[in-house]
Amino acid sequence: MTDSSGLNPPTELIDAVRAVWANVLDLDVISVPADASFLSLGGDSVLTVRMAALVRQRLGAALALADVRVEHSAAQLATLIHERGTATGALRPLPLELARRDDPEAPFPLLPLQQGYFVGQQDGWELSYRSAHHYVDIGLEDIEVDEIAEALQDALERLAEHQAVLRARILPDGRQRILPLDDPEAVPVLRVTDLSAAGADEIAETLATIRHEMSIDGPDPTQGCGLDMRLTLLPGAKARLHSSTSLMIIDGWSSGVFYRDLFALVSDQNAMLAPMDVDFGDYAVTLDGLSGTDQWQADRDWWWDRLDDLPLPPALPLAADPAAVRPILMGARQAVLDADRWATLRGHCAQHGVTPSAAMFAVFSTALARACGHRRFLLNTLQLNRLPLHPDVPRLVGAFSSTMLVPVELPESAAFSDLAIHAQRDIGEAMAHNLVTGVEVSRELGRRRNTRRPVAPVVFQSTLGVDAALGSEVPRTAGPLGSIDLASHYQQLRTPQVALEVRLFELRDELVVVFSLVEELFEASDVDRMFGDVMAMIESLVDAEAWSVPVALPGPLDAPEQVRSRTRLSVPTAPTATADEPGPPRDDLERTIVRHWTALLGCGVPDRAADFFGLGGDSLLAVRMLGALAREEVGRVTPRRFLERPSVAGLASAVRETAETAAHGDNVGIGS
Repeated sequence: MTDSSGLNPPTELIDAVRAVWANVLDLDVISVPADASFLSLGGDSVLTVRMAALVRQRLGAALALADVRVEHSAAQLATLIHERGTATGALRPLPLELARRDDPEAPFPLLPLQQGYFVGQQDGWELSYRSAHHYVDIGLEDIEVDEIAEALQDALERLAEHQAVLRARILPDGRQRILPLDDPEAVPVLRVTDLSAAGADEIAETLATIRHEMSIDGPDPTQGCGLDMRLTLLPGAKARLHSSTSLMIIDGWSSGVFYRDLFALVSDQNAMLAPMDVDFGDYAVTLDGLSGTDQWQADRDWWWDRLDDLPLPPALPLAADPAAVRPILMGARQAVLDADRWATLRGHCAQHGVTPSAAMFAVFSTALARACGHRRFLLNTLQLNRLPLHPDVPRLVGAFSSTMLVPVELPESAAFSDLAIHAQRDIGEAMAHNLVTGVEVSRELGRRRNTRRPVAPVVFQSTLGVDAALGSEVPRTAGPLGSIDLASHYQQLRTPQVALEVRLFELRDELVVVFSLVEELFEASDVDRMFGDVMAMIESLVDAEAWSVPVALPGPLDAPEQVRSRTRLSVPTAPTATADEPGPPRDDLERTIVRHWTALLGCGVPDRAADFFGLGGDSLLAVRMLGALAREEVGRVTPRRFLERPSVAGLASAVRETAETAAHGDNVGIGS
């Protein structure tokens, strides 16, 4: 980055940036040279969130995350801040100011990814589930048997007061609100199973039952609390702590915040968490104004100009048509790279000027290319995208994450170091326009491609570096909980509209790699082969020489037309619905539907054959519209049925059909 303005930042400003970096990276200021990049000093894209928040707090400079790049040195970042102060630079200042809401109990909007999860629970779209959630249980040893349950419940109650989102409920119209503390349903309630005197068979059977139940029936904040926590007491002062969290209220970063806060409160019943001036609702309300800013409009234009050239997802071989699959659980493959080898690999990343996440993205892209037989495809990524609007934002629990689409085009021949640099460049280019989320981009892309199928169902998620960004890892002991054995853990994930997702995170300095997938879609041998390829590449990169070795990649750039079929993962256009005769609405029911669509979409509905999505509707608006028709007793139609024929005439026909079915003794409702 060069200083195009010719202005040199004051030495005091450079030193102030160095001090921020030292705080974030846990270094002495003397160890932070002005000309060293954030990445070379141990920083990564996750730590930039905390760094940007501290820059705003200490220096009064409200930088967008797109302005804070891991490749920058302290001097370069100081130059950007100086340019901002003199109004001569090309920075994108954050256009919003976060402030407390007047009424903390008033409904507020869902963020885009929350909307995606909410819609994904409506059973109307491919690869949907009743709940979008993550389940995990971990081992505890040397517990204080008589105190552990009471200490956990007390900590949950205090944490629900501190982190308001733990009291969140999702409303039928696709908004959310925070329950007051005195609401009897507000605070999560711990459930305890005592197997301390049980035999091995009973323990194994009961644990399997609990895991199955919590994996299948996750917490649903549309119905109750978004957190389900249980404790199973075992012989020998041991236990297992079970936790299932709705993805609509807690993301990957928040999970780290949640457990650190919880264990701190369990360890000391007199512990007081530092108060916060804002909550997740304040953040969500502030972001609701983002689409009215010039910066958001510029990012939207950038994406919209590129949509027609985005590739299809990787054409992975399929064992079943996604439209015919009704998954219950996601399957998993998991492996670990030990701490010493992972530390060596991270060192190689720094030497090549790439983040560990970028290197892992290159590994995943390479394995996908080999599995699908072509080098260009579209991937979805999950980003810990907390805009640094306030110093408290990194400490909040909430569903802040967003998705981001990344088009991948691998060269025909390249060393791995070149692939990793290429990946970091592609990710960085997309992140520079991250005010428009992947959910919003995907909606428009689906509209242009005339498809209801997920346009990017293969996902990359990395939370590498979260422990460093939070300033600590999960403690090894926590008072009455005894010793926390993270190595003894079991987990399940249910993410709607995802066919395959790779997740990378760190536990006790080790790298954990997980494939979560819809097992029914793929042959097990294909998945095993691809996961084995990923792990073999990761392990090979511990050797420095492997970074300069040419990587074997397929010849074709795109999937041949003949393989884009139901036997391969793709994005076919929506099936042609029964043609509706155009013209004005023919009866009171069609006129009622037209009135609802006009009010909801903010535009005229030209005739009864008009397509809801062609008029600008999206999945969330469809759910709201169907819910409103049901509440007003116009008629009940499932989202899946509506998608078969999303016109005024088609919806009216569906209303009549379901009414006739109900008259014959069947009750069909939204979500059924």
